[in-house]
Amino acid sequence: MKRRSTMFRLAAAATVGVLTLTACGGGDDDSSDDGSSSGDSSSDAAVQEGDGTLTIGSLLPETGSLSFLGPPEFAGVDLAVQEINEAGGVLGQDVVHVRGDSGDTDSGIAPAESDQLIASGADVIVGAASSGVSMTVIDQILDAGVVMFSPANTSTDFDEGAYAEPDLYFRTAPSDILQGAVMANLLIEDGRSNVSILARQDAYGQTLADQVQTNLENAGSSVATTVFYGENAQSYDSQVEEIAAAGGDAVLVIGFEETATIIPQLITAGAGPADVPTYFVDGNTADYSADSDPSLPPGTLEGTKGTIPGADTAGDFQERLLAIDPDLTSFAYAAESYDAVIVSALAAVAAGNDSGEAIAQEIVNVTKDGTKCTSFAECLELLEAGEDIDYDGASGPIELGETGSPTAASIGIYEYDAENRNSPIDYIEGEI
Repeated sequence: MKRRSTMFRLAAAATVGVLTLTACGGGDDDSSDDGSSSGDSSSDAAVQEGDGTLTIGSLLPETGSLSFLGPPEFAGVDLAVQEINEAGGVLGQDVVHVRGDSGDTDSGIAPAESDQLIASGADVIVGAASSGVSMTVIDQILDAGVVMFSPANTSTDFDEGAYAEPDLYFRTAPSDILQGAVMANLLIEDGRSNVSILARQDAYGQTLADQVQTNLENAGSSVATTVFYGENAQSYDSQVEEIAAAGGDAVLVIGFEETATIIPQLITAGAGPADVPTYFVDGNTADYSADSDPSLPPGTLEGTKGTIPGADTAGDFQERLLAIDPDLTSFAYAAESYDAVIVSALAAVAAGNDSGEAIAQEIVNVTKDGTKCTSFAECLELLEAGEDIDYDGASGPIELGETGSPTAASIGIYEYDAENRNSPIDYIEGEI
């Protein structure tokens, strides 16, 4: 496997390599109207007191279009809870994990599942994976005084408007600003100069398509066409015909499970992976082997590349995950799920309070500007000794900014083999 550490620093009015982007996150703790820091423990008296037990709710995809992400994400949560409890728990009590199914935007089950998690006493809800699903429940969860900590939301919407203010929403996955930049750079490095983009018409697809196009055009490349299809589309015929007619030298498909239906149509139209170099993103860089998806014959995706936010999780971390779930075949977003739980637990220890509001005040603080530590047990020892900590996790440096999003992260580049299984070939680090 090829591994390199290429750092892209993405900042306003700055150009790094082929990239020019404006940062959405980053910075130190905001000051409130009374002049206190948003993470200042002096405001603890004003927040709700917890019940003494840190309860983690998981709102992750057991069903729906992103269900392939569910197993590694649940495993990441379960592993974190296990290791926290083996180290003594939080504030003298074991952490409790309550599972919920986020489904997808079609099933619409997330609001009811969120109500159940809130009723169960969840202080932190890890999820949802889908940005679209998260948007359907974010106000509901935050209004209940519960932290919402997504391991996989990448939409820039969470760093804009009302959600740009410090609140109870956080994520360990970087925004699509970084993934869009890395994808554009990958296309350019591969010699693609006239790219066709086929994307879902939702917050995820539109935002990522826009970021890729912006970065390609800033680097002097062009986009042959950008074609969107509806979330609930029954047919992709017209969109596929438009992609095939555009004559691009690469096709980027930004989608979810519907990709398994789109690819055969692209093949029929003469624009499949064997005809035009094809690229995926995190939402559809799944296992399409015969065991997982018989609709795509072996070899269909050989050479296709995709991007998935996240650091290299090989070795010991994967072995620990496999001890939790021996059937795992993908590890996408497992590290981000694990880190969301670890950071939440450390924040509860730092606050001396397991309520969602208290945890939210310390989450950013435990990820930056302190003594480096890389496990719950190590960080707990430092906190109990009165030290400030800077947790660097399984998913990377984390370094959360004032909007609750990472200001530094890694993006993995994956390539499919003859069995339609992907494996990492590179990792790119970036700062926003």
